[in-house]
Amino acid sequence: MKHSFYLKEPQKRKGAKPTLVYFTCHFNKEKKKFVYSTGEKIAPINWNFQNNRPVLKGSKAAITARAVLQQLQRYSIKFEELVGLHSKINEDLTSKLLKEYFDSEFKKSSKNKNIFYLAYDAFTEEKIKRREWKSSTIKRYTNIKNHLISFEERANYRLTFSNINGKFYTDFTDYCYTTLDHGTNTFSRNIGLFKTFMYWALKEKYTYNDAFISFKKPERVITEEIALTLDQVKTIFEFEIKSKSLEKVRDIFVFQCLTGLRYGELRLLNKRTIRDGVLLIKEDKDVTKEPREVPLFDITAYILKKYDNKLPLISNQKQNQLIKKVFEDAQFDFEVQYSRNKNKQKETIIKPFFDRISTHTARRTFISIMKKKGIADKTIMKMTGHRDLKTFNSYYKVDIEAKVDAINLAFGSMELPKLKKV
Repeated sequence: MKHSFYLKEPQKRKGAKPTLVYFTCHFNKEKKKFVYSTGEKIAPINWNFQNNRPVLKGSKAAITARAVLQQLQRYSIKFEELVGLHSKINEDLTSKLLKEYFDSEFKKSSKNKNIFYLAYDAFTEEKIKRREWKSSTIKRYTNIKNHLISFEERANYRLTFSNINGKFYTDFTDYCYTTLDHGTNTFSRNIGLFKTFMYWALKEKYTYNDAFISFKKPERVITEEIALTLDQVKTIFEFEIKSKSLEKVRDIFVFQCLTGLRYGELRLLNKRTIRDGVLLIKEDKDVTKEPREVPLFDITAYILKKYDNKLPLISNQKQNQLIKKVFEDAQFDFEVQYSRNKNKQKETIIKPFFDRISTHTARRTFISIMKKKGIADKTIMKMTGHRDLKTFNSYYKVDIEAKVDAINLAFGSMELPKLKKV
């Protein structure tokens, strides 16, 4: 497939007035001549009409000739690249696609008209309309788009499909770990979601660049999160709180600790989901699952009754902020040390205990307390909704008290010989 360049207004070949240079090619199947303005200008007197390129030598050579030629060569290289790519996959390069490629590559459109983001928006719109995503998934893809836009600005990196390459992966990885301070698991999840979008774009022929396939997701690691003991749950439940708003936050947190429900599942609770002292929870993350049964007891029934079976929920983000305040007021301010992974690098962090509390701490607490009491994994998993034992076990946090109990249970009956007692 051939291409060429020509002047918009050739005038007389000796004309000194600069005019636009057009890229052109012909799409035989469409019976259409494709014309695209390069944005470059040159006077006819400085143009070689035999090879359709700027004159580079002699008195007719313009000062800007080499700069114009360099820009035109970018169009030629991109065009040949696209023709080769489409030939390789046995797909037609259409005039519409060529225009979109050129608009994206040569910045003819504003940022919010970038074909990359147009495709991204089409992708998310399709998934949402088909009801394929939960609200949490929609939020994650929105966050990734915001990260990509921010990355463009900070790294001065023009994001187009053709620029999704090894350099992008390297720079974006550094941006996520350094600027966004993401840990391994967050980065691994986001790269996985990004690749899902790119596979979709490849299937829908928005791009034929498959360099993203080689982008590696780091192996997810077991995070060093905390879980409360039963005594700590009692302490926080009995702590006298003067603020009504913080009291609600505390009650919701304790309810989670004693039921193992995800924060998002609490919105499902009402009088209809309670039957004979049992919560019936229709799986929020997997609608194919049978409803889970979580028995109530005195304290959980009391909390529900206190709020007329409809817990006073706020956003997850706000709940996370305020529950830290509750624990800080209750003097859970002792320091704890933990490590955090960024792929192969590990950093040690020291924070006050209250700063590590979140809604997810409650679910982890429920599992840890139940396992410590010797409740069978299968029984707990039926209440939490876990299917995968590996994921389930990652929630169980073995504290020092549990280790002491284990040692005493295993070896406590042994006695030192009388002669060795001190």
